Amino acid sequence: MAQSSIEWTEMTWNPTTGCDKISAGCKNCYAEVMSRRLQAMGIDKYKDGFKLRLHEDSLMVPYTWKSQKVVFVNSMSDLFHKNVPLEFIKRVFAVMNDTPHIYQVLTKRSDVLLKYHKELNWTHNIWMGVSVEDSKAKYRIDDLRKTNAKTKFLSCEPLIGSLGNLNLRKIDWVIVGGESGRKPRPMEVDWVLDIQQQCEEKDVAFFFKQWGGTNKKKTGRELNGRTYDEMPGIEQLESVSF
Repeated sequence: MAQSSIEWTEMTWNPTTGCDKISAGCKNCYAEVMSRRLQAMGIDKYKDGFKLRLHEDSLMVPYTWKSQKVVFVNSMSDLFHKNVPLEFIKRVFAVMNDTPHIYQVLTKRSDVLLKYHKELNWTHNIWMGVSVEDSKAKYRIDDLRKTNAKTKFLSCEPLIGSLGNLNLRKIDWVIVGGESGRKPRPMEVDWVLDIQQQCEEKDVAFFFKQWGGTNKKKTGRELNGRTYDEMPGIEQLESVSF
């Protein structure tokens, strides 16, 4: 568990680490770079670099938090990686089902998500998202829509192409952000504005994370002269019993 600088969450929890590239959005994976840095620092959890690993000892961590948290699950991996056994995914879900935190799970492997979703217990505190970096990845939205997740979201980051018309039916939240790092691919203003306007028309919460670039602090996160920090209704969870 670690406090997070990611604008749309509070902390990260990584019951698995490591992954491999499957689409264009993976090209400059921040998690891969960070894993190698942590490996060089001698952090045991990353002794195998970016090779996929399951961490049994991490499963009990959410029980130690004394207040409700907003948690990004597997910021350094993908819970629905083809080599993560369904039984381990169920164990991760059991922890999420049993604790009062808000869990944000994000995957690029929507096919695996769709295959397993009926086997999982989708309590209201589990938000399920898919990455949609360009129009070639839009099929993931349809896969997500078919799942039993109560809250569904899209992470359009890094946004590396126009998404065109989006079917936002049953989608609760959209995050948009540009790529950062040494050689970031550019994000066009029109691509962002188009998504924001579609969200506004469909009454979908819109969160603009960053413009990105080699100096993301300098480029900032203002759009239309303001920041967009909309999120699904967290207050709805106050009445949920665990």
